[in-house]
Amino acid sequence: MYAWVGGTGQPTTQRKAYARPCSVASGVSRYWVGVIAVSVLICGCTTVGPDYVRPSADVAGQWIEVDDPRIKAEPPGHREWWTVFNDPVLNVLVDTAYKQNLTLRSAGIRILEARARLGISVGFQYPEQQTGTYSFRRTKLSENFDPGVISSPSNEFSSNMIGFDAGWELDFWGKFRRGLESANADLGASIANYDDILVSLVAEVAATYVQIRTFEERLRFARQNVKIQTRSFQIADVRFRNGAVTELDVQQAKANLRNTEALIPELEMGLRQAQNALSILLGMPPRDLQDVLGSPTPIPTVPPDVAIGVPADLLRRRPDIQRAERLAAAQSAHIGIAVSDLYPTIKIAGAFGWQANDVTDLFQSASIIGSAGTSIVWPIFNYGRIRNNVRVQDARFQQVVVDYQNSVLKAAEEVENAVVAFLRTQEAVKLLADSVKASRRWEQLALIQYREGLIDFTPVLDSEEFLAAQEDRLAQTTGDIAVSLIAMYKGLGGGWEIRIGKDFVPVQTKQEMQERTNWGDFLTSPENVSPKPVRILPAAPDW
Repeated sequence: MYAWVGGTGQPTTQRKAYARPCSVASGVSRYWVGVIAVSVLICGCTTVGPDYVRPSADVAGQWIEVDDPRIKAEPPGHREWWTVFNDPVLNVLVDTAYKQNLTLRSAGIRILEARARLGISVGFQYPEQQTGTYSFRRTKLSENFDPGVISSPSNEFSSNMIGFDAGWELDFWGKFRRGLESANADLGASIANYDDILVSLVAEVAATYVQIRTFEERLRFARQNVKIQTRSFQIADVRFRNGAVTELDVQQAKANLRNTEALIPELEMGLRQAQNALSILLGMPPRDLQDVLGSPTPIPTVPPDVAIGVPADLLRRRPDIQRAERLAAAQSAHIGIAVSDLYPTIKIAGAFGWQANDVTDLFQSASIIGSAGTSIVWPIFNYGRIRNNVRVQDARFQQVVVDYQNSVLKAAEEVENAVVAFLRTQEAVKLLADSVKASRRWEQLALIQYREGLIDFTPVLDSEEFLAAQEDRLAQTTGDIAVSLIAMYKGLGGGWEIRIGKDFVPVQTKQEMQERTNWGDFLTSPENVSPKPVRILPAAPDW
C-alpha cells in the first residue's frame, strides 16, 4: 500500500513506504505456532475445583415384606411389566401412548436441546473469536489541510483489505472443561427425565385403564341392585294395596331404589372422565373410546407373586434417581467454573490479512499484514465476590446432593407403600367377597320372610343397602389390587426400557425441525444422542 507526506495544500513530496510483509508474516506464524503449542500443553494439565464423586445414599438391605411368599427378592423379569395382566387392550394402550403422548414428545425434544447446549460447551474449547473481514474505502483528502503526514499526489485514493481475526481464551484452569462436564451431565439428566416421564406415563395409562374397568364393574353391580330393589318395591306396593302393610314400607322401598338409581349417573360421569383422561394420555382429543376399549371386561387380575429385587436396585433402575445424580454432577462442575475465576484469565489474539490500494494487488506478498498478542486479566481486588460465588456454587451442590439422597428415600417409601397395599388389599378383597356372598343371602332371606309377612320391611331395607355398599366396595378394592401392583412397578422404575434402541423424537417431528433449521446429525438415533463420558482431571490443591 502507499502512504503520503503532505505539505500545505498540494502534495509536494511522494515516497513509497515498503514494509517487510514476508518478515511480518513469518514472525506472526512463528508466534502462533509457539503460542498454540504452549497452550495445548498448559490447557491439558490443570483443572481446578473438586472432582465429582457419586453421593452416598442410605438404602435398606431388604424390603419390609420380604418374608411374604408373594414377594420375591429376584430382579423383575419383565421390562414390559404391564404384560403380567395378560390384557391385549392394555398392551395396545401403552404402545399408543408411547408413540403419541405429547408430554413425552416434549421431553424428547428437550434432549435435543440439551445436546445442542453440549455442542455450545464444546465450542468454547476453540477460539471464541473467529472473524473474516473485507472492507473497501474510497477517501478524498482536503487540498487545504496539512495533516502532517506523507501526502498523496492526488487528493483521492482507495483502500482494500481482507483478513481474519482470532481470539482465544486459554482454558488454563479447566473452566471450559468443567463447563463441558456440566453440559454432559445435563444431557444425561435430560435423558433420565425422559425416562422418568415414560415410567409415569406407562403407569398412568395402566392405572387409568384399571379405573375404567373398575367403573364398569361398579356400574354392573349398581344396575343389578336396581333390579333387586325394584322387585322389593313392587312387593311392598302390592302388599300395601292389599292392606297388609302401611304406606311406610312403600316409601322406604322407593327411597332406597331412587338412591341406588342416582348412583348410576355418578358412575357414568366418572367413567367418561376416566376415558377423557386416557384420551389425553394417548395424545388425542377426548372422545368415545369404545372402539379401543371394546365391551366391558372384568378388572385385570394380578399374578400370584411378584419379583421386585432389592432396595439397592432402585439406584440403578429409577430414572428420577439417575436424574438427581446427574444434576449433582452438573452442579459439581459449576464449583470448578467458579473457582477458575480466582485465577488469571489468559487470552491470545491475532489478525492476518492483505491490504492494498488496488484490488488487483491485494493478494501479493507485499500486501500481507498481521499482528499477534497476549493479554492477562486478573481480578485481584474483587472484595470477596468470586470466593463467595464459589461458596454459593458449593452450597447449591450440597442442596442437590441432599435432594438426591431424599429422592432415594422417597423411592423406597413409594415401593414399600405399594407393596403393603398390594398384599393387604388382596386380603381385604377375600374378606369383602365373603361379605358380599353373605349379604346376598341375607337379602334373599329377608325378602322371603317379608313377603310371607313374618317381618317388617326394615330388615329388607337394611340388607339391600348393605349389599349395594359391599358390592361397590368390593369392585373398588379389587381395582385397588391392580393399582397397587402398578404403583409397585412404577416405584421400581420399570417401563422406560421400551425406548432402548428407538428415537426420542418421532420421525415426523424431526422432519419438521429439519425443514425449519439445519440440525445436521443432531437428529440421529438415540445411541448417538446418549452422553459420552467426560475425562475428569485432578483438582488443583487449596481451591
